[in-house]
Amino acid sequence: MSEYCAPVDELMFLLRFVFPLDKHCETLVDTEFMDLETCAAILAEAAKTCEQVLAPLDAAGDSQGCRFEQGRVSAPDGFKDAYQVWVGAGWNALGGPEQYGGTGAPKLLAAAVEEMLQASNMALGLAPMLTAGACLALNCHASDELKQQYLPKLYSGRWAGAMDLTEAHAGSDLGLMRAKAEANADGSYQIYGSKIFITWGEHDLCENIVHLVLAKLPGAAPGSRGISMFLVPKFLPGDGDQLGAQNKLSCGSIESKMGIHASPTCVMNFDGATGWLIGEAHQGLACMFTMMNYERLVVAIQALGVADKSYQVARDYALERLQGRAPSGAVAPELAADPLIVHPDVRRMLLEMRALNEAGRAFYLYVAHYLDLWRCAKDAQQRALAGQRVALLTPIAKAFISDRSFDACVLGQQVLGGHGYCAEWGQEQRVRDVRITQIYEGSNGIQALDLMLRKVLADDGEALLLWLSELENDAAQSIYKAELSAALDEVKVSLSQVLTSESKVAVAAAASDFLAMLGYLAYAHMWVLMLKGAELTGCLQSKSAVAAFFFAKLMPRVKAHSASIQAGAETLLNLDANDF
Repeated sequence: MSEYCAPVDELMFLLRFVFPLDKHCETLVDTEFMDLETCAAILAEAAKTCEQVLAPLDAAGDSQGCRFEQGRVSAPDGFKDAYQVWVGAGWNALGGPEQYGGTGAPKLLAAAVEEMLQASNMALGLAPMLTAGACLALNCHASDELKQQYLPKLYSGRWAGAMDLTEAHAGSDLGLMRAKAEANADGSYQIYGSKIFITWGEHDLCENIVHLVLAKLPGAAPGSRGISMFLVPKFLPGDGDQLGAQNKLSCGSIESKMGIHASPTCVMNFDGATGWLIGEAHQGLACMFTMMNYERLVVAIQALGVADKSYQVARDYALERLQGRAPSGAVAPELAADPLIVHPDVRRMLLEMRALNEAGRAFYLYVAHYLDLWRCAKDAQQRALAGQRVALLTPIAKAFISDRSFDACVLGQQVLGGHGYCAEWGQEQRVRDVRITQIYEGSNGIQALDLMLRKVLADDGEALLLWLSELENDAAQSIYKAELSAALDEVKVSLSQVLTSESKVAVAAAASDFLAMLGYLAYAHMWVLMLKGAELTGCLQSKSAVAAFFFAKLMPRVKAHSASIQAGAETLLNLDANDF
């Protein structure tokens, strides 16, 4: 069985030659400058923890799962100690502001560390991920008093964060929620209601859990416009660094689910729990989206990390497993059979995995680069452009990377055949675990609608066309200019169709295909940028070979998605609902 090997060299190639981290830091304010040598040392140190501490617990944690007894959740054996190693080394604070105990590192570097964390142990990695998102929401929207009280403890890992949105009757339609908040004379609120699907909502990894809860105040407007966000801790703050009384909240149960067994997915009940308003009243959804947009990129990073882990196992297996002979004749006549890698279909699966994974890794760093510029660029105009770019690219990154990573994990399982279906090699766990990335933090169908309605149609495609012009410029000198130009033409035809359509149904029906087109185009862009970077290194030959596979075998899918959009929505509507 293969052990996880963190892709430090590949990440450093990207951070050195494709998205130069040192030059990137020079454009930012309130960000710790990172030279490339320091960056390499940070990645190497994080890799050690991921490979030696977190990864060995992954399969055992999946097998054991979490335990729920009398309202308390216990993590699998070894998880608490591993979590303490992670936060004790300061990794929880990597991207946080220095004034609250963070290191001030740019997201471009933090994202690379997040990949290694999520790849080595996705279930455990969800806990620091949610804490980082909660910290971001508090840092952007909470009062100074709440920031001083909560952020240092969250960044240190003494306390953890959780996000409480979903209710049993209100999944993606948050406007249907019933959780309510009532004001107290001292400025706090009492929170009532029940939430489901709360990842790490209750656990024993650390001493306190800080819930960010969506609820409605009396007289709030109907729908999502009336939602507010509240900070609700498991234990109320006490004197100094001491914990106070337990708040009036509890875990009612944990879900039995397909994957991420080592991560508790909780039903949380709030029975008059004390909380504090974050941001303005009735602006809770905007506050929560600060957290959710961060989480959506990390979900993409999660999926990519798991897919890379699957590729490593499949590659090693294909190089070692002896099965049959090559179609052209024996490659290893001295052995009883040739290794699997000689078979064209096995090579197809491995190349597809690698082509998708390497482009996906570059794409999440590309988006992280814009996240940094949006928050910290010295130039105000650059911040505004970056914010527009983040809004456009986040749904593409979340949905497309997770979709293609699931595809890659299925291919990784297929390479191993029957052994991939059994637990020994871990490939079946990766398929189960990565599947959730297509569902949570906004399912991928909703990401497609968000992209189409809020990001493309809202400005008549202006932000999209601006991004496409950048791709066109970057590809001007590429050997794949023709392939990219053809794909751009297909996208522009589809864009014109949706912009001029008078049918809301047709536009909604085109959304998933349109997102997939842009995803493949984004990956093609990343391959152009990586080939430019590879010219400065010794990896040009291997990069060129994988890029050639991508453009020959995967890029034609753009045309298929375009044809699907051109076909319209009629065939979706012909069957009566009662005949399904």
